[in-house]
Amino acid sequence: MEKKIMLLMGSLCFGLNAFSQSSKPISKSVIDNGKLVYATRCLACHQVDGGGVPHLNAPLDGASTVLGADKAKLIRIVLKGYSDRVEIDGEFYSNNMAPHSDLKDQQIADVLTYIRNTWTNKASAVSAAEVKAVRAKLK
Repeated sequence: MEKKIMLLMGSLCFGLNAFSQSSKPISKSVIDNGKLVYATRCLACHQVDGGGVPHLNAPLDGASTVLGADKAKLIRIVLKGYSDRVEIDGEFYSNNMAPHSDLKDQQIADVLTYIRNTWTNKASAVSAAEVKAVRAKLK
């Protein structure tokens, strides 16, 4: 009985530790660096408020694609761009997005973390390691 209690307590502590690590606060420097990349690379098309341009440039604020769990998809879009007409949350957008593969892994991680945590968005951070892994698969 005592062994079962110890195992249960250990599992509970492990679960709480995993939760606290996944909800770590995002550093101010990541947000500041991401904001700078956004201002120089994204703002002209996706606008100051992340609202995009109707039927041309997809919105980033509140978009399911931005907030979704598939961070690799967002990373691929930044790295490769796209030229297809895309549907997001029932609306279609047809302006091409240029690839930004010249950005460093950390810059992409920072700008995606910024986008996923600005305006009304609240989502997990993107790491440079996640960007590096997606970039390696695209080669």
